[in-house]
Amino acid sequence: NSISVGLILMFTLLHSRGVDLGAKVQNFLTLLKILLILALVLVGLFAGKGDFSNFSLSVTNNDNPTTLKVVGLSLMWIMFAYSGWNASTYIGSEIRNPTRTLPVSLILGTGIVILLYILLNLVYVYAIPPNEMKGVISVGGLAMGNLFGEGAARVSSLLISFALFSSISAYIIIGPRVYYKMAKDGLFFNSFARIHKRLKVPLNSILLQGGIAILFVLTGTFEQILTFMGFSLCIFPILTVFGLIKLRLRKASVVRMPFFPLPQIIFILVSLFILVLAFLERPVESIIALATIALGVPFYVLFKNKAGSRIQKK
Repeated sequence: NSISVGLILMFTLLHSRGVDLGAKVQNFLTLLKILLILALVLVGLFAGKGDFSNFSLSVTNNDNPTTLKVVGLSLMWIMFAYSGWNASTYIGSEIRNPTRTLPVSLILGTGIVILLYILLNLVYVYAIPPNEMKGVISVGGLAMGNLFGEGAARVSSLLISFALFSSISAYIIIGPRVYYKMAKDGLFFNSFARIHKRLKVPLNSILLQGGIAILFVLTGTFEQILTFMGFSLCIFPILTVFGLIKLRLRKASVVRMPFFPLPQIIFILVSLFILVLAFLERPVESIIALATIALGVPFYVLFKNKAGSRIQKK
């Protein structure tokens, strides 16, 4: 925990120093992570001692048969893994030429992530028979160990840990922009909408993000935090898509999409199905997530009414 807290504090301080410095560090860490993944893929497939016959093996799980609830929880974690695909929109007001840059970043970023995920999984299956993956957290370390020996497993695990720095850094960049925009819209405390005059960043929001992250680290295990965050973040896309349907029906949206509203309805139903299964598999973390969201509802109503009153006075 002390290492995790130290890393959060380090990146919180770094991103408090300005957008330019934070962007440079984030770009470097992201590039480093991509190069590391590509190196693992290329070296693993072309120089490692794996076996392509692993791709034709089936998984046996007689002791603990996979239930539909476990599948739902796994899908929720996968959805959480992709939840950052839209993160660049959070800093749209702080980048140059957003109408051109944002669409490119969304399409290119998501495409690269999909490709890297596929390549990594190819290496994992090539290196590890499917049955040996059960219950293993550090699959990357096990894969490198099978391909090159125990020494490689330790080195690769260390390198993967360093690569994850970019994820910590990214969340500390994008999270505060949500608080900042909420405050700008009158839906959060005004102090979090302030931009530091010299540093040109929402300093209070960045400090809040760091504090919340440290609180999570000190109060839950990795799996508990992952489930809590995954469940919470799966709820809001459902509400967002439902809101888009509502806007379209009111003719308040100019966005057009083929086959409306069929894709939106399918997305909502599938997402709800996954959430129900995840709830049944991890009820405690799911209830805490629901309670946290419910706790925010009265504050939302309070801030919204306050903002509405202020607009009417003007």
